[in-house]
Amino acid sequence: MKNNKFFTLLNATGLSLGIAGLVFAILYWNDEQSYNAWNPEKDNIFQMSNLITADGMIWANNVAPVGQYIKEIPEIEQICYLNTWYGEDIIEYNGKKGKTKVVDSQSSFFSFFPFQFISGSIQTALKDNTSIALSEEAAQKLFGSEEALGKQVKYDGKNLVVRGVYRIPGKSSYAPAAVTNMIDTRLKGDADQWGNYSYGLLLKLKDPSQIDLVKQQIVNILIERRSKQFADKEGVTLDEFIKKNGKPTIFLEPLATARLHSIVDGYPEGHGNYQFLLIMAGLSLLILILSIVNYVNLATANAIKRAKEVGVRKILGASKANIVKQFIFETVIMTIFSILLALVIVELALPYYNDFLSKTLVIHSSQFYLQLTAIFIIVLIVAGIFPAIYVSNFETLKVLKGNFTRSKSGIWVRNSMLIVQFAIASFFITGSYIVYQQVNYMSNKDLGLHGEQVIEIEYRRPQDEDPKLIYSRYLTIKQELQKINGVQGVSAGAFSLGNNDNSSSSFNYNGGIDIQGQNMGIDFEMLDMLQVKMAKGRQLMQKYSSDTIDAVLINEVSMKMMNEKDPLNKIIDWNSRKLKVVGVVKDFHLTGPQSEIPPMIFFHFKTIDWMAYNLNKVYVKVNPHDMEGTIAAIDKYWTTKVDTEYPLNYSFVDKNYARTYAGYIKQRNLFSLLNLVVILIALFGLFALASYSIQRKMKEIAIRKTLGAATKVLLTELSKQYIVFCVAGFFIAALPAWFLLDKWLDNFAFRIQVSLAPFIVGFTLLLFLTLAVVLSRAYIATRVNVLKYLKYE
Repeated sequence: MKNNKFFTLLNATGLSLGIAGLVFAILYWNDEQSYNAWNPEKDNIFQMSNLITADGMIWANNVAPVGQYIKEIPEIEQICYLNTWYGEDIIEYNGKKGKTKVVDSQSSFFSFFPFQFISGSIQTALKDNTSIALSEEAAQKLFGSEEALGKQVKYDGKNLVVRGVYRIPGKSSYAPAAVTNMIDTRLKGDADQWGNYSYGLLLKLKDPSQIDLVKQQIVNILIERRSKQFADKEGVTLDEFIKKNGKPTIFLEPLATARLHSIVDGYPEGHGNYQFLLIMAGLSLLILILSIVNYVNLATANAIKRAKEVGVRKILGASKANIVKQFIFETVIMTIFSILLALVIVELALPYYNDFLSKTLVIHSSQFYLQLTAIFIIVLIVAGIFPAIYVSNFETLKVLKGNFTRSKSGIWVRNSMLIVQFAIASFFITGSYIVYQQVNYMSNKDLGLHGEQVIEIEYRRPQDEDPKLIYSRYLTIKQELQKINGVQGVSAGAFSLGNNDNSSSSFNYNGGIDIQGQNMGIDFEMLDMLQVKMAKGRQLMQKYSSDTIDAVLINEVSMKMMNEKDPLNKIIDWNSRKLKVVGVVKDFHLTGPQSEIPPMIFFHFKTIDWMAYNLNKVYVKVNPHDMEGTIAAIDKYWTTKVDTEYPLNYSFVDKNYARTYAGYIKQRNLFSLLNLVVILIALFGLFALASYSIQRKMKEIAIRKTLGAATKVLLTELSKQYIVFCVAGFFIAALPAWFLLDKWLDNFAFRIQVSLAPFIVGFTLLLFLTLAVVLSRAYIATRVNVLKYLKYE
C-alpha cells in the first residue's frame, strides 16, 4: 500500500463505493420489510378487496351489509370495518388545537393492531362512539404533562372522551395519531346498500390455512345476498345474472405481506414499491460486483510487480500457505478500511437518500450487522482468495530468471473481468438513457388540459350538511372569490386532478353494456377553465335548464366502450337515472400521464345532488402577472370567511400531475447517479489496468521507437485490445438491458418504444471514455526517454 499509494486509493475508493451502494439498499430493504413485523396478529389478519369490473378494477373497499353475515363464518374470529385513509381534522382541547391523522374504526381496531397502551386498555379504548384514543405524541401536544385519560376533546364538531393513549411499537400499515369509533353510525345508514363500496374491512382468521374455505363462504354470501337481490331488480334469474355479470370475486391479502405485495392500495400508510426495491437491490449488487471485479483485476495485475518478492520469499522457505495468508490478510485490511469508508459515505449521504425516498432512515448497526458481516466475507472470499492463490502459484525459477512478464498466466482472467466491467457499465449507460427518455416523455406529454395558472384549493365543508346547502354555500364562496383582483375564473369539482381519490359508479348503455366510469361532478365553467376540448356536441351550459336535470357528458374512452360512433342524445342508465348525452369530451389525463385514461361521465352538481358531498375542491384560475398578490388576497378571504381554523391549503394543478410521476423522476435520478458511480469505478479499474499493462510493455515500446515506429502506430497497438473488450462487453449487456428496461416500461400506460438510439449512444460514450483513458496513458508512455529502458540491455 505504501509503495502504491495512488492505486491503493483507487482500489479502496471503488470498493467502498460498491459497499456503500449495497448498504443503502439494505437500509431501504430492512425498512420496507419491517412494516407490521412487530404485530403478533399479522399472519392472521387479512384485508378484503373486491373485483369491481370485468376489466380488472380492484377496490380495497367493501359494502356495509356483508359484515353481519361474514362474522357468522366459524373460521373467522373477528372483523373490523374501518377507513382505508386518514381523516385530517383538528382536535381541540381548552383552546389548544392540533391537526391530526385520524382513523375512524370499529371498537375491534386495537385487537387487529395491538399497540402498546400507556394509559387505558385495548378493551375500553373505543368502547362507544364518544371515545377517542390518542397516540403518545398527539397526547403530548394537546395535554403536555397533564394526564390525558378521561379528558374531553372536540373533534369533527363532537365532544369525545380520551379513553386510551398508545405507543406504536414499529412500522405499521396503520399508524394514526388518533382513533375514533364513529363508523358504526355510517354502517347502520348503509345497512341495505349492497352497491355502495365505501368501507375498509379486515378479517382475523382463527387458522390462516383455512383462507380458501373462508373465501368460498364469503363468495356464497355475496351470491345469495347481493347477486340475487340485483337479479330480482333486473327481473332475471340468478343464473342469468351470474352468466351475464360473473360470480363475485374477492381477495384476502395477509397483513404480513401487505406492504410490498398487495395488489391494491388499501392502507393509509400506502404500500411499498417492490419492483423499485428489487431494482435498488439489483443495481447495488451490480455495483458491488463491479467493485470486486475491479479489485481482483488490480490485485492480479499488481501481483506481477510483486512476483520477485514472492519468488524470494519462496526461496527463503515460505510455503504456498504462508503467501496465501499474507495476501488474504492484506485484503482483510483493505476490506475493513473500505467498509469503514463506505459507512462514512452512507452517513454523510443519508439525509439526501432520505429526501430521495421520503423516509427517515437511520444507521443502526444492529439492524444490518449480519448483512455487513456477509458482505465482508463475500468480498474477502472473492477479492482475497483468488488473487492470493494466483500469486502463490508463481513459478519461482521463472520469476527469478526475470522472464515472468512474458508469461500469459492470469491474463485471460483479467481480460474476462475487464469485459465484465465493460458489460456492467454498458448496462447502466444504456438503461439510464432509456429511463431518461421515458421520464422526459411523461414530462412533455400533452395532458389534454392546461393547469399552469389554475390552483386547486382544498375545501373543508361542514359534515352531514344537506347537499343543496353545500352547493349554495359554494356559490357564495365563488361569488366572493370572483371579486378578487387577478382571479380570472372559479369553478369546483367532485374529484382531484392528478390523484386517485375519485368516485366511481357503473352506468349501463343499451341494456347490455356496463361501464365503470369516473364520476366527474363539475360546475359550469370547469372544462373551459382547464381548456379541455370537446370531441362532439357541446359543454354543459347554464342557459339550458335541462343541463342541471338529466344532461351529461362522456369522454372518448366511454364512447369507445359504448361502441357508439355518435352517442349524442343517446340515453344511459346511471344508478337507475335516465341521463342524456349532450357532448363528448376529448380525453384528458385524470390521475397522471403514466396511467390509463379511465371512462368518465360528467354532470352538474344539481343533476346528481348527493355528488355535492364530494365537492371538496375549488379551482381558481389566477392572472400570471400578479399571482403572488392574488393568492395572498385569496388566502386572506379564505382564512377569515371560509375556514378560520385551517390555513389555505392549495396547489397548482400542473404540479399535482408532476407529483404523480415524481417517483419515476427519482428513479431516473437514481439511475443517473449510479451510472456516474459505475463509470467512475470502471474508469478507475481501466486506468490502473492500462497503466500496469503499458508499464510491462515499456521495453517493447522503447525498442519499437528505436526502430522508427511512429507514435500513431504505437497508440493503435496499445489501445486496440481495449476496443475489442469494450465491444465484447457492450454486446453482452445489450440483450439484458433491452429485456429488463422493456419490462420496466410496461409499468406505464403511455410509454416509449425501446429504439437503437440508447444503445448507439451508450456504446459511443463507453468507447469514447475507454479511448480517452487508454490513449492518454499510452501517449505518455510514448513520450518517455528510450535510454531509460534500454541502457541495461
